[in-house]
Amino acid sequence: MTLLHKVLSGFVPFVILLGVLIFIHEFGHFIVARLCGVRVEVFSLGFGKKIFQHRRGDTNYCVSIIPLGGYVKMFGDQPGAEISEEDKKFSFTHKNVWQRISIVLAGPLMNFLFAIFIFFVVAFVGEDYRAPKVGDLSSASKAYTVGFRSDDVIKTINGEAISTWEQFEAKLAPLQNTQALIEVQRGEAPQPLSFKVDIGSKENPNVLSTKTTVGEIEGLSPMSKAALIGVPGDSPLAALGLKTGDRITAINGQKVRFWRELGPILEKQAPQNALQLDVERAPATGGAKVESMSVTLAPSTLPKYSFETLKLESADLYLSTVIDGTPAKAAGLLPGDRLVQINNTKIVQWDDVINTVKAYDGKEPLKVEVLRDGKVLDMKIVPQMVSQMTSGGGEDKRFTIGITPYISYAMPELTEISTSNPVEALKIGTQRTWDVSVMTVMSFVRLFEGKVSPKNIGGIISIGQAASETFKIGISPFLRMMGLISVNLFILNLLPIPVLDGGHLLFYGIEALKGAPVSIKKMEIAQQVGLVLLMSLMVFALFNDFTRLFGL
Repeated sequence: MTLLHKVLSGFVPFVILLGVLIFIHEFGHFIVARLCGVRVEVFSLGFGKKIFQHRRGDTNYCVSIIPLGGYVKMFGDQPGAEISEEDKKFSFTHKNVWQRISIVLAGPLMNFLFAIFIFFVVAFVGEDYRAPKVGDLSSASKAYTVGFRSDDVIKTINGEAISTWEQFEAKLAPLQNTQALIEVQRGEAPQPLSFKVDIGSKENPNVLSTKTTVGEIEGLSPMSKAALIGVPGDSPLAALGLKTGDRITAINGQKVRFWRELGPILEKQAPQNALQLDVERAPATGGAKVESMSVTLAPSTLPKYSFETLKLESADLYLSTVIDGTPAKAAGLLPGDRLVQINNTKIVQWDDVINTVKAYDGKEPLKVEVLRDGKVLDMKIVPQMVSQMTSGGGEDKRFTIGITPYISYAMPELTEISTSNPVEALKIGTQRTWDVSVMTVMSFVRLFEGKVSPKNIGGIISIGQAASETFKIGISPFLRMMGLISVNLFILNLLPIPVLDGGHLLFYGIEALKGAPVSIKKMEIAQQVGLVLLMSLMVFALFNDFTRLFGL
C-alpha cells in the first residue's frame, strides 16, 4: 500500500467526517446569530494558525491548521467588555436571554437535524441488513423441535411481513410469553410452512436499550459457522499442504459458505474423480491479506469422500492462540493442540469448554486432555478470574485459562433495503435519529450504573479509525457513521458542563428564571472547573484509544 493510498484511506475520511460535522454545528450558531442581529467576527473551521482566510462583510471566514473543532467569534461575547451604545445592538451579550439561548442551542440542534438528513439520504441510497434467514440450528434446540430448519426464510409473524432479521427481532419484543404464528419459506417449496411458536423472554443483550428483556425463540439465530477445518497429521489433505484453521470456500467449483454445507457437498463427489478444494488461509501475524490457494486430491480408492475418510473435523476444538502469561501457557498448551476432554468429560463443541471453565469452583485444578502430534497429553490447569469486555460494552468477570479456538462465523446473507418515497425516508431518518439519541443518553446512564465500562469511551483516534473503516466499505456505512457522530455531538454539547453549549444554556436558563445574569466571577470559576473536567475526559478517552491501538 503506497503512502498516498494510506493517507487517502485514513486521514482524509476523518477530515471529511469531522469537517462536515463541525461546519454544520458552527453554521447553526452563525446563522441564528446573524438572524438575531449579532455581528459575527470570525467563522473558523479548526483551531490554531489560520491556513486560509477570506473576509466578507464583518466576518473573517477561515480554516485553521488543527481540524479538531471550530468556533464562531461573536462581537461582544465577553461579559463586562466596554461597548458603545451604538454597537450594543450588534453585541451578543446585549441580546435578550431568549435570543442568546437560541444562538447557543442552534449548534447542537443543527447536528440533530443534520443526522435526520443523513439517515434520510441513507434510506434513499439503501442499507444492508441481515436477511431473515435461519443460520446454524442445533437439533436439541426449541426452534428445531418446533419445525425450523437452517436456511428457512422467515416471511411473516402473525401475518405481518418480515424483510430483515432486525425487523423480526423487533416484532418478537412485544410478543414475549405469548404464542405467535410464523411462516417460513423452505427452499423451492410451493407453499410456505407455518409454525405456532411460544415466544420466550431473555435479558436484553443490548445494555443501551431502554428495554430490559426481549423476545426469543431458543436456538434461532441468523449466524452460521464458516467452513474452518481441523486437519490431523494423518489426513491425506495434510500431505497437500492444508492446515488446521484453513477455510474451504469451494469443492470442485461448488461454493461452500458454511460448515454445515461441507459434509453434504463432500459426499456428493464421486471418489473415482479428483477432489479440488479452494481454500483461504488467514494471514500470519503481521500478514497483509488472506492467502487463497487451490489443492487437488488425486482419484483414490476411498469408498467415498467424507469427514471420516479424509480425516477432517471442525476446527472448533483446535487451539488458535495460547495467550502469554495465562494458566494455559504455564501448563504447556500450544497452538494447534486439540482439546479432547476436561475433567474426564469429552468435549464436543467449544461451548463445552466455555461452560466448564466458567463453572470452575476454585478447588481442584482442571484436568485437561489434549491431542498433539498424534499423542494424548494430560495437563492440570488452574483457571484465573479476569475481567472481559462483553459485546454490549459491559465488563464480565469470570474464570478463563487463556486460549482461543479456530472458530469463525461466516457473514450472514444480507438484503438491501431502500425507499424512493421521500415521506417514508423522512420517517425513517427521524426514527433512526431518535433511536441513536436514546442509545447515546442510555450510554451515560449505563456508565454511571456501572453496566458499561469506562473503557468504551473513545476519543479522536477511535473516530478516525471508524471513519477510515466505514469509508473503505462504502458510502452508506460512512454516512451512517457520520449520522451517529452527529447525534453524539448533539447530546455531548448539551451536557451542562461550562465551556460546552450545555453549560452556557444552564447559565442562561438560570438568568431567565431569576431575571438577572449569573455573576461574572461565578461564571469564570464554573468555566475553569468545566475546562478541567473536559480536558480530563479528553485525556482519558485518548488513553483508551492508545490502549486499544497498542493492545496495552
